[in-house]
Amino acid sequence: MLLRQPFEPDAFDEVILGCVSPQADEVNPARVAALRLGCGDRVAAWTVQRNCASGLQSVDTAYRYIADGRAEMILAGGTEALSHSPLLFNDRMVNWFADLNMARGVPAKLKVAATFRPGYLAPVIGLMKGLTDPVVNLNMGQTAEILADKFDIGREAMDAYSLESHRRTARAQEEGHMAEVVPIYDARGKHYEKDDGVRPDNSMEALGKLRPAFERPFGTVTPGNSSQITDGAAWLILASEDAMKRYGLTPIGRVADSAWAALDPAQMGLGPVHASTPILRRNNFDLDDIDAWEINEAFAAQVLACLAAWEDDAYCREHLGLNGALGPLDRAKLNVDGGAISIGHPVGSSGARIALHVLHILKRTGGKRGIATLCIGGGQGGALLMEAA
Repeated sequence: MLLRQPFEPDAFDEVILGCVSPQADEVNPARVAALRLGCGDRVAAWTVQRNCASGLQSVDTAYRYIADGRAEMILAGGTEALSHSPLLFNDRMVNWFADLNMARGVPAKLKVAATFRPGYLAPVIGLMKGLTDPVVNLNMGQTAEILADKFDIGREAMDAYSLESHRRTARAQEEGHMAEVVPIYDARGKHYEKDDGVRPDNSMEALGKLRPAFERPFGTVTPGNSSQITDGAAWLILASEDAMKRYGLTPIGRVADSAWAALDPAQMGLGPVHASTPILRRNNFDLDDIDAWEINEAFAAQVLACLAAWEDDAYCREHLGLNGALGPLDRAKLNVDGGAISIGHPVGSSGARIALHVLHILKRTGGKRGIATLCIGGGQGGALLMEAA
């Protein structure tokens, strides 16, 4: 992306990057990335963490900094390498190491060593701890099960939504609608031209055979109707009008508004409803006034629950302060090129990805405005209103 620009990488005022699980040797990945990209020693860089919406937070922060006159051009985005999530020692092993370290003399150390048990080596999966809410003690899949029960969303509806996500992404890849996705090479030189989690040959029969992942044996949320755990990254350049004129830049769109909201962590999947509705009300829009919707597909149940909540009179009155149901969202405008169920959900980067992709959809379809929104573990939601250039 930077090689295509008419300016040097050190022209940025700041670099802001979303990341949920930075590696121990790169605790501020934004600064590491900025230096590796040639932004130079004098370009400040920092990492933001708002769980699933970290990438969206980076874009929103850049937008607000520029709108406030604090910066003219910012490189913003998100990154995540979930394949590198660590395996941790359990508490018993940690305590054994501590006792061994504190023991003085060979006899004392041998005495502690004799207390070791093979079970101490049982690892703790860091990713599972990160996907579990410590306040309500539920993992994210369990919160999706709660929403499925709350809005009576069945397994068949979830699987059908997931199948359509794969089909839409496969079609978008075939028709060249994922132009912002760039090829990469791994350490062995293998070439990846497109995201490799898409299964165009999926079927309802195959999805129906998958076992519940979080609430066995009676749950309905499975690996097939959940977002894929994967790696990914996304960058966007945000610039003021003065910076665009200075460098002769042609924008693909603009950030028009943003909102953040909080709700019960056990129902975190409804975050997009709570964050997007204030934007709609502030701008006097109905759901139909938005030409493209990107609701991150953490779970099929979660996306379907958001649609159900907007159609529910009681929910809209009690939780959104509306006089009644906001109404149905046109599914033809929702995640038209699939989403995290088919592409994957590299947590720190998904928000930046959908913010960028919604602009590409507007350009392709001739739409005027779109909303990119995510649910956030811990009971929050974030949304950006984007306008076509």
